[in-house]
Amino acid sequence: MVYMLLGSGFEEIEAMAPLDILRRAKVDTATVSLTNDLCVRGGQNVGIQADITLEQVDLGALEMLVLPGGGGGVASISKTPAAMDLIRRTWEAGKAIAAICAAPSLLAALDILDGRRVVCHPSVNGKIEAAGGRIQPELPVACDDNLITGKAAGASIEFGLELVANLRGWEASEELRRAIFYNN
Repeated sequence: MVYMLLGSGFEEIEAMAPLDILRRAKVDTATVSLTNDLCVRGGQNVGIQADITLEQVDLGALEMLVLPGGGGGVASISKTPAAMDLIRRTWEAGKAIAAICAAPSLLAALDILDGRRVVCHPSVNGKIEAAGGRIQPELPVACDDNLITGKAAGASIEFGLELVANLRGWEASEELRRAIFYNN
């Protein structure tokens, strides 16, 4: 199961494009509200109905945790101790974590990035570098073992395809790339 955390103010395209791609690839994916209110508003004021609440996440079933960016969404996650604990526990369990745009700063706050190749929105470069992350500014998406990071909203489709590749292999990702006519 893939869980995607949706904090109030998340960047809609960074959540919806990867979510759509994961579900097209038949990857079980659930969106997660940080509160008991399943309706979560993104940074562009688009309301999304989350599938479950944070309390309903099953760490035993978790394959990957996805963290969309957006300043408000990242701030919401960082101010929610249970969400930060889930990120930490996911990492400690050796499960994959995917973060895009400003969301890698959450990983920096948990000291997860030391020596890892990372891409992120330039606005959080300082936090990433201070945590020992090796920023790869020329890439839209970077993979370092079980850590996948995306640069920003414009990399959302590529990010989603990389999640599929990580979970189901390159062949599945490339098949989906062709099916949606991405970069054809």
